Amino acid sequence: MITLGIDVGGTFTDLALWDARRQVLAVFKLPSVPEDPARGILDGLTTLTAREAVRPAELTFVAHGTTVATNALLEHKGARTALVTTRGFRDLLEIARQKRPHLYDLQADKPEPLVPRHRRREVRERLAWDGTVIDKLSLEDVGDALESLAREDVEAVAVCFLYSFVDATHERLAGAEIRERLPGCFVSLSAEVSPEFREYERLSTTVANAYLGPLVSRYVQRFGHEVERLGIRQPPYINQSNGGIISVAAAAQAPVRTLLSGPSAGVMGAAWLSRAAGIESIITFDMGGTSTDVARVEHGRPAITPQRTIAGHTVRVPSLEIETVGAGGGSIAWVDPGGALRVGPTSAGAHPGPACYGRGGTAATVTDANVVLGRLSSTQLLDGRMLLQREPAEQAIAELGKDLGVSPVDAARGVLSVVQNNMLGAIRVVSVRKGYDPRAYTLVAFGGAGPLHAATLARDLGVRRVLVPPAPGILCALGLLAAPLRLDLVRTRVTPLDGAALAGLAQGFEELERQASAWLDREGVAPGQRRLLRAFDMRYVGQNFELTVEAPDGASPTDAGALRGAFLREHERVYGYAAADEAVQIVACRLTAFGDREPPALAALARAAGADPGEAQTGERAVYFEDAGGFVATPIYRRERLRAGHRLCGPAIVEQMDSTTVLLGGQEAAVDERANLVVVTGGA
Repeated sequence: MITLGIDVGGTFTDLALWDARRQVLAVFKLPSVPEDPARGILDGLTTLTAREAVRPAELTFVAHGTTVATNALLEHKGARTALVTTRGFRDLLEIARQKRPHLYDLQADKPEPLVPRHRRREVRERLAWDGTVIDKLSLEDVGDALESLAREDVEAVAVCFLYSFVDATHERLAGAEIRERLPGCFVSLSAEVSPEFREYERLSTTVANAYLGPLVSRYVQRFGHEVERLGIRQPPYINQSNGGIISVAAAAQAPVRTLLSGPSAGVMGAAWLSRAAGIESIITFDMGGTSTDVARVEHGRPAITPQRTIAGHTVRVPSLEIETVGAGGGSIAWVDPGGALRVGPTSAGAHPGPACYGRGGTAATVTDANVVLGRLSSTQLLDGRMLLQREPAEQAIAELGKDLGVSPVDAARGVLSVVQNNMLGAIRVVSVRKGYDPRAYTLVAFGGAGPLHAATLARDLGVRRVLVPPAPGILCALGLLAAPLRLDLVRTRVTPLDGAALAGLAQGFEELERQASAWLDREGVAPGQRRLLRAFDMRYVGQNFELTVEAPDGASPTDAGALRGAFLREHERVYGYAAADEAVQIVACRLTAFGDREPPALAALARAAGADPGEAQTGERAVYFEDAGGFVATPIYRRERLRAGHRLCGPAIVEQMDSTTVLLGGQEAAVDERANLVVVTGGA
């Protein structure tokens, strides 16, 4: 069995190939091609398989993590989209929840709706809360709406009717009319995309799905065709925001589920490697060239959220609870009108990239600051396939220093200080603000730039331990090889929590399980690799927000007492209290279907004869460290020469093809049997 994971970021494209026959993991990294991401993928795939003497036809599994949907939403480059909705709800996209993004900022702008008002159409139809037809769908209204939209040259149409999650008949009829009258138009029905109550969230998610549909479907289908053209016989998979993979066809129909496709693969990879190392509670720190993504993993399972906001647009689909900030190696440093130093969110990207890439970039970036301070090699990246130039980096940082009135070294120090403060804020969002103490976790650092900054972040957070995986810059691609197939199903059922209600919900779960089994059959998942997880959305009567509670292990499906106890425990954990005497409601039942896959069985690293890592040292260079107050002659080690049992004392630099790790003075690192670099920070 030979499997391949491909992750495309804003700056680099990463590939991880696992050959189970030879028990070999091969990795490859190359600059991304933003104007045509598929070209970078195909170049990398061809190069890696040729280098490893693997014929494409021998690949048994290919999975891809993509940022195409994310970038389209962030850059507002989706399809010309129209909306057909129930009469009276045309303006719901703007009304939303009447929340201001910044409470005290009277000039704060909300994002432009993905569908402008002149492309929204109302039709006569109405269901009651229980699905009773109040007003039958007027196909004449639908026809008139589509006739006018045909003149608008729309590429996608979203359909969202009130209470369609109870009975989708009206939406399906409207969808059939759209496909007949506007052939080639992408159709997004809310009853299929997000069959849950709360009309605004359902509408916003359905519109986002339609907006992304034409672009993402073309991209993933082209990816599938190109993979087939290369001779790869197995259809490829696309990663989802929830950390699971789906087929290309499923991703083409539900692109909104791929909005966090790339970052979620890294979290899954970090969770898998950490479990193998005996560490189950971690905070992931993924710093790439464009952004930083952080997440929390509890007992080996990443935290999941049913809803999130991306670029100001609400999306209600299950996704890993990832916090993203515009802080990457390519983030540009600038001075605001008040004279303060800022870093990001604008990035130099892959082209032209940081000044040190020598491709015409002149703006100072985080990577340039690391080069000037000696933390990053000033000669090469990617094992010499990408040369760095120190002089352009120094010029860019010196220009920034002039604007600030400080020396180039102080300007570089300022850049790192600001970007690290931005990343600290993101880590606090997924930990402290959720009621979790980051000091109780291990920080797992990956991405091309993650290990460069992890030691400083851990020190500032009081985190005692940092784990740097063997190939940190490729972990998102490697995580795809461990990701399960996953399908999330949900049905809204607002009912009191009692035995009779649970008996009725059991029938609803049977229907969801039939859907899940049919999907697992289509995906060819063997019976022994299938898992089904039941959960309920629950709240106190009168509350407006609910908690997702897994069905208690071993409890009867109709045991209301066991489920109530689980809800009270979760409520107390999240909010700090539980009202034992208050009435409780069930709002929705959820079923998650998994098709588990066997992750790569990575071989143990050979043990060193002793703890001294001298055999891995390649030299030394002057590196600036804050605690030393200046440049310090620092030993440089080569990662692939390190063996299990080697111990390093900071200050030190560890270099490898895909990343660079910095150890501060007073910190120690040990290499474990799985080739992880485990850093003890000496934190509080």
